[in-house]
Amino acid sequence: MATTGQEEFTLDTAAELAAEEGGGQKIEGKSPWVIAGRRLRRNRVALASFAVFILVVVCCLLAPVYVSHVSHIGVIDNRNDATVIVNGKPVRVISNSHTTIKNGIPTIVPGGIPIGPQYFAAGGKYILGADEEGRDIATRLLYGGRNSLFIGVTSAAVCTVLSVILALLAGYFGGIVDWIISRFFDLIWAFPVILLAIALGTALEVNGLHQGFHVFGKFIGLNLSGSSLWITVFVIAFVFVPYIGRPLRGQVLALRNREFIEAATAQGAGSPRIMFTELLPNIASSVLVLFTLIVANAILTEVGLSFLGAGVRIPNPSWGTMIEEGQSSLATAPQISLFAGIAIMITVLAINIFGDGLRDALDPRAKIRIEH
Repeated sequence: MATTGQEEFTLDTAAELAAEEGGGQKIEGKSPWVIAGRRLRRNRVALASFAVFILVVVCCLLAPVYVSHVSHIGVIDNRNDATVIVNGKPVRVISNSHTTIKNGIPTIVPGGIPIGPQYFAAGGKYILGADEEGRDIATRLLYGGRNSLFIGVTSAAVCTVLSVILALLAGYFGGIVDWIISRFFDLIWAFPVILLAIALGTALEVNGLHQGFHVFGKFIGLNLSGSSLWITVFVIAFVFVPYIGRPLRGQVLALRNREFIEAATAQGAGSPRIMFTELLPNIASSVLVLFTLIVANAILTEVGLSFLGAGVRIPNPSWGTMIEEGQSSLATAPQISLFAGIAIMITVLAINIFGDGLRDALDPRAKIRIEH
């Protein structure tokens, strides 16, 4: 393009000149996501941790396959008086347990020590041993992992969505809206996470969660029983809202007066469009990092709630309930709690390492942490 007898100098012209001086290779810009992906691929520890987490998820999802083809023992099947063949010899699942007749009714009298890990010596049954009720620990470990991972990931997703919406509203509108949302964050922040979660979980498990209205005789809204996993999901999501909402609100406040927001406003863009097409993409990297960190904390919180009886209810399995069930038998049958503890450690450690690697890839200078 010629103007006043001279060629116009543009960024493309500069790239072409640099390519001529650099051996003919044209300079191409890379998006921040491409650069972050390149950094993440170089972090082999983070990628290995993510692979470990995916492996744990896949194993837990295959729990029905394990029961059907390996253990043949259901997740709540009590077999106190059963025997298994170990190396050609019958062995009781619970030592000294037997069945007696009381008032004409067969009654199981539990014995002392559950059978230990068999590692396929019993033909696939009780690979990790049995608990005090004669249930297969490996089966309950896999099904418990399904519940713990479902609660952790789902509560983190619900928490992230709610936090992003509140942070965008507070940071964009400011004024009274920001004051109300900030005080809401401060109110939740003032309580220790585990204590607030125990109080809410215990209260909701008594009568459940029933919020909605009736239309033509039909109830529309939330109608959850006290034993529903969604109760624990909503409790954990609620208590972690300020841990995502507060840092995101600060970022939105910093972006609110930038030139691209003023340009979008001058072009007639409405508030929803500015929030979700201009502001949200600019905080997406922080949202992604915070989500991964919240998943690990949500799993630990679920474990703590279930251990204290305010989360998943027995006999439904979770890693927290398995630790609670085995605490009285640590000396005689440590496998009841040991394998659940190992699963928690591996899963949470893998998520945290991957979250740190993701944070370093997206913004090496960022120092995002979740503390409670």
